[in-house]
Amino acid sequence: MMSSSIQTRLYTLRSNKIFELFVVSIILLSALVIGAKTYNMPAQFISFIGYLDLGITVFFLIEISIRFAGDPAKSRFFLNGWNLFDTIIVVVSLIPIEDSELALVGRLIRIFRVLRMVSVVPELRILLNSLIKALPQLGYVLMLMFIIFYIYAAIGTTFFSTINSVLWGDIAISMLTLFRVMTFEDWTDVMYEVMAVYGYAWVFFLSFIFLTTFAFLNMVIGIVVNVMENENAAERLADGEPSMADLRAELAEIKALLKQRIS
Repeated sequence: MMSSSIQTRLYTLRSNKIFELFVVSIILLSALVIGAKTYNMPAQFISFIGYLDLGITVFFLIEISIRFAGDPAKSRFFLNGWNLFDTIIVVVSLIPIEDSELALVGRLIRIFRVLRMVSVVPELRILLNSLIKALPQLGYVLMLMFIIFYIYAAIGTTFFSTINSVLWGDIAISMLTLFRVMTFEDWTDVMYEVMAVYGYAWVFFLSFIFLTTFAFLNMVIGIVVNVMENENAAERLADGEPSMADLRAELAEIKALLKQRIS
């Protein structure tokens, strides 16, 4: 059994901001190594990159061992999704499969090491958790967007298919064309081609852009921001900080006391 003093030291180390920043710098170095491997390099440099990659893998093994050894509740360590993800990435990176048929899998695993940035930086974890928790609400927004896409695609196919069958030949192609319009990828060329036949077709395109690009984008941003605020509030409550409701209650009590003294 590990002594409590060693565990306390390891827990202090894993919670240290300097150590956290060092881990982040190694993750960034790992990303640079992955990028360097995509270039044609001399044999000596390739060998150096290989040793550097091995050193990064060993460091990640030591780092995950420190996190595990310093965790007060080791039995619950792997119940945390991020801890499990980090451990799998590190363990698979240790398997020597570079010269085997699974070399592509090994390279893919090393690419995923960059995602460890999310598990190390708390702010990124909050952001990703907020996006995941916002998915149910975003699902309804996407459903409504699909309905709008479908309606406009049906209208486009009905009226514009004779103008350009490549862009408006059927409803599936029309939806793809509308996606191009929504992303502003040469959308004016599509609009002007249709306007040469239907002069008021700009109403079709501008209303579609307003509904999809502006309205829906603001809805998505609003949902994500709301979920992030709730996540931050939950984090503050977990740290023992007062919530907005508590602050409002205290403010109301202060106002009541002031009124009593004035009266």
